[in-house]
Amino acid sequence: MFFKEFWAFIRTRKKYWLVPLILLLLLMGLLIFATSGSALAPFIYSLF
Repeated sequence: MFFKEFWAFIRTRKKYWLVPLILLLLLMGLLIFATSGSALAPFIYSLF
């Protein structure tokens, strides 16, 4: 429901530049969530 309304907002307002920004934020959140308890965490944190 949320994504459908968000996509309608983007199409109506012609704010297509928001799509890569949202995808980047989702990927960063997924990366942080996936490495929060693993042995890779120190290596991921050193990238930033």
